[in-house]
Amino acid sequence: MKRYLILFEQGEDGAWGAYSPDIAGVYALGETREETEALMREALPAHIEALREAGLDVPEPKHQVEFIAA
Repeated sequence: MKRYLILFEQGEDGAWGAYSPDIAGVYALGETREETEALMREALPAHIEALREAGLDVPEPKHQVEFIAA
């Protein structure tokens, strides 16, 4: 199983968005971070399955994250 980086961003209105820099076209929007994460957990596998069904390549994960205290 591949692991894809998901970025979460909170908007000025308090709502949340999420996307993966490795797979274009997969997004989720929600009122809370938890809701957005749940939507993204559904959207990412569905998008990958749609790519496969269409005979398209599934991008390899290339992004990683590390937090460094400063």
